[in-house]
Amino acid sequence: MSVRHVWLGTVAMFAGAACARGKDAGSGPYAREVAEAIPRIEQATGLKFKTPPKVEVRTREQVRDFLLKQFDEATPASQVAGEEKAYKLLGLIPDTMNLRAFFVRVLTEQVVGYYDPKAKALYVVNGADEQIVGITITHELVHALQDQYVNLDSIQKSGSNNDRLAAAQALIEGEAQFEQISIMLGGPDQIDARLPGAWDRVREEIRNRQGEMPVFATAPMVIQEGLLFPYLSGAEFVRRVKEKRGSGDLFRDIPRSTEQILHPPLFLATPSDEPTSVVLPSPRGVTKVYENDMGEFGTRLVVYDYLRDPQTAQRAAAGWDGDRFMVVEKGSDRGFVWALVWDSPIEAAEFSDAMIRAATRRTGSRERRVATGGATFAYKGRTISVLPVSIGNRALILYSDLPDSMGSVIDPAGITLGK
Repeated sequence: MSVRHVWLGTVAMFAGAACARGKDAGSGPYAREVAEAIPRIEQATGLKFKTPPKVEVRTREQVRDFLLKQFDEATPASQVAGEEKAYKLLGLIPDTMNLRAFFVRVLTEQVVGYYDPKAKALYVVNGADEQIVGITITHELVHALQDQYVNLDSIQKSGSNNDRLAAAQALIEGEAQFEQISIMLGGPDQIDARLPGAWDRVREEIRNRQGEMPVFATAPMVIQEGLLFPYLSGAEFVRRVKEKRGSGDLFRDIPRSTEQILHPPLFLATPSDEPTSVVLPSPRGVTKVYENDMGEFGTRLVVYDYLRDPQTAQRAAAGWDGDRFMVVEKGSDRGFVWALVWDSPIEAAEFSDAMIRAATRRTGSRERRVATGGATFAYKGRTISVLPVSIGNRALILYSDLPDSMGSVIDPAGITLGK
């Protein structure tokens, strides 16, 4: 889901003590902070500002109105509704949760400032803590510089491919987060020296500050991690890419999957490891109401949410090479079908095993092994299936959670693959 600028204030708190409090100077708000930050950003990125962005102060109500408008434009109501149904069918969020309303609350909880690509302006919340404002300005100036070389709005619009969108957002927010902390600490080589395990420490600090973020504190794990991913995993990705390729325009080659974000060597390889597209056939006897993909990161979250074992989740999602899911309806009944293609049969089997364990825990019922491998589970008038499928020489796992009234809704032989 495309939700930007939610955690700027939160992440900035981690290293706030390292940044001196600034005061307005020059002809506009925060002119001194902008003047000091621009040459540091240019040196770090290897790019020059074509023109400095204007900086303006906005009330919290104005910021809230802008963010709501941006959220609605970037994430249509139909997409939010579809994701809500998918998350509920997977058991990732409560059945009673209104996902859009919750995201609105999260959006407006901790925003300090933001860059608006349309207005080419950087806005700061009136009355925000000056210590955090200084850090936020650096972060948002990186976005302003990005916008002068690439259309940020166009990069962040990919409603039918959540994985590709999450990867692009990780590049956008990751670069800003990496440069923000790097500049504060005196250079990228100082991050490990002064903050060993930096990104894990940022995540830990955010967890420790849950009392200051009451909405975030109540968010299901999948939402918390999804919001943090672009900043923390994105920053580590940018760091690894810059170590290999040096400073310069990172946007000349944009990552295409969260697999590439999580495993930078796959992105940096020649050729890079590109995801396989998975096309599901039209469902039988039901109506498709939403379709998208999870990516490796989303797949990892699903496994972790069930088993609560990070190592198992990482292993189960490793080897992901593409996926596609759909939410289907028949009358008041609703179901979920998810096909994943893997780099090898061994990695497909590891994911299958994890999902069988997850289904056992979720349903509390004993699995019924099927002749072709995999397993099915019956519970509450529904059937969960974890089944191996072969398409050509490729190994797939077909996961489904369907009411018994639907039966089988897709023919596995109708699944097609392509790069």
